[in-house]
Amino acid sequence: MQETQGPIFLRGRTVNLRPVRKEDLPYFLVWINDPDLRDFILPYMPMTMPEEEEWFADLGKRKPSDVVLSIETTDGCLIGNMGMHRIDWRSRVGTTGAIIGEKDAQGKGYGTEAKTLLLHHAFTSMNLRKICSQVIAFNKRSEAYSKKCGYKEDGVQKQHVFRRGEYHDLINLAVFWDDFKPIWEKYQMSEETHAPA
Repeated sequence: MQETQGPIFLRGRTVNLRPVRKEDLPYFLVWINDPDLRDFILPYMPMTMPEEEEWFADLGKRKPSDVVLSIETTDGCLIGNMGMHRIDWRSRVGTTGAIIGEKDAQGKGYGTEAKTLLLHHAFTSMNLRKICSQVIAFNKRSEAYSKKCGYKEDGVQKQHVFRRGEYHDLINLAVFWDDFKPIWEKYQMSEETHAPA
């Protein structure tokens, strides 16, 4: 894992969200090409460093409809990235997407905390009203962690995505402030419990 220092955008107990930096790109490239992760993300063709560099160069141009942040542990290790995409400011709706690319960081709650931080920012600072997400039906871990953050099923697109040689349902999920607020309050209480005396 890469150890980094620099500005922190959203500070958490175990993870921080910070602006993406060019030195993150080699890690992103490994993750996006990883056969173990590729079934769960949109890109399915090989990605190259020039393509990653072009994506990075375009990040600023995509604001304010896309916000992408790197996820790092509080001791400065880069473990993934997360974004708010396709923001519709008129309807106040956005869509989240995330990847925990470092395998030894998966299943430890880092993604849940990162999403909790981003959702709180989206509702209370960006003034979004509804945050969506999508998960392929076989991706039970992603569905479970989204539901831990307050998401509820918002419809199913039948046999919508092709993975592993067959078509799978795509589950639409959504969360509103009223569903997320108790989760945020519980997170804050947990944070107070872990605060130094």
